[in-house]
Amino acid sequence: QVRLVESGGGSVRAGDSLRLTCAAAGRTFSRYSMGWFRQAPGKEREFVATISWSGSSTLYADSVKGRFTISRDNAKNTVYLQMNSLKPEDTAVYYCAANPRAVIGGRERSEYDYWGQGTQVTVSS
Repeated sequence: QVRLVESGGGSVRAGDSLRLTCAAAGRTFSRYSMGWFRQAPGKEREFVATISWSGSSTLYADSVKGRFTISRDNAKNTVYLQMNSLKPEDTAVYYCAANPRAVIGGRERSEYDYWGQGTQVTVSS
């Protein structure tokens, strides 16, 4: 089992950058593929990015490709989401998630067993 805590959200202007951090408590963090999802008001929670156990493989939603970068530091039990060139449509609560069964997680919420409490990102125009 793993406990996840996100941080780093805030209110920024379009074009700015933010880095989200997800700290994991658990001895086997390096054996979890990790993902970031987001949920805007009135919308379904959607996939943003995922990273494999070692960090060598990543996948992104088309809407963030080229602007966001997911990375991890297994020595620190931490996964990051670097968000550049932020747009108002990136406004959402961002959630970190862990998948204990796959080398790299997928795009479906059901593939992830553990979730953080979320961190708010607000981008104004």
